[in-house]
Amino acid sequence: MLRSILVALDDTPGALAARDAAFALARRTGAAITAATVLDRPHTLDANEPVPIGAAAFAERRNARLAAQAEAAAAAALAACQQAAGGLPFEMLRLEEAPEPALLRVGAGHDLVVLGRDCTLGREEAEDVAPVIEALLRDGARPLLVVPPGAAAPPPAPVLVGYDGSVPALRALQLFALLGLDEGSPVMLLAADPDPARAALLAAEGAGYLRRHGMSVQEWAMEGDEPAELLLAEAARLRARLLVMGAFSHTGLRALLLGAMTRRLLRDAPCAVFVHH
Repeated sequence: MLRSILVALDDTPGALAARDAAFALARRTGAAITAATVLDRPHTLDANEPVPIGAAAFAERRNARLAAQAEAAAAAALAACQQAAGGLPFEMLRLEEAPEPALLRVGAGHDLVVLGRDCTLGREEAEDVAPVIEALLRDGARPLLVVPPGAAAPPPAPVLVGYDGSVPALRALQLFALLGLDEGSPVMLLAADPDPARAALLAAEGAGYLRRHGMSVQEWAMEGDEPAELLLAEAARLRARLLVMGAFSHTGLRALLLGAMTRRLLRDAPCAVFVHH
């Protein structure tokens, strides 16, 4: 059962969608929610970039300006968060560290960490998946809910699960079930493998596990070696509200952490992605 949610705040479109998704999930499940801003003192007030002789005063003013901008952005994000909460109580956190260690530390005390796909948390905008997402997948103990801009489909919109029998996929499947994130939605479990018999076995295995948790599951075994394309196409066709996957690391559906297929799914999925490694 989902008891606690940590959501990271900034002003990017994905982070705003993540904030709203976290509050909606908290309302439906009764989970406590913590909203965190990241001031990143090591990157602002304590920045120690080399400067020419005699330019120390300039560097000090620059760092003070960066720190003030971070404070203003944090205050604005928290004010917007209070408005979005609509009276739902939540805890507010101001994290002083850099985003990665700050969220790793605080995230350990929550069941789920929710972030915008494009979140910057005070850093420069990334062309691909936000670096903090990769760090939390690599080093964190908690699953992530990565939310793209505009993602808002509530239950009973369907859930799509990508399953390959790997340890990350098993962990993601288990936590998805134990946290109750299906919320009564129909679940489509897709297993793809070049060997159709192997794909069928995987589909039956994953679907059987979810059915033991009381879910309505349709299993689908597909022959193929392009699982990212299959999952993206199915997520769009189903108008899924959630894609569940492990951070795969080998071949086929396992070609992740963060391999090209993981990045593609996190970057291009039309819905929120529940992911664990």
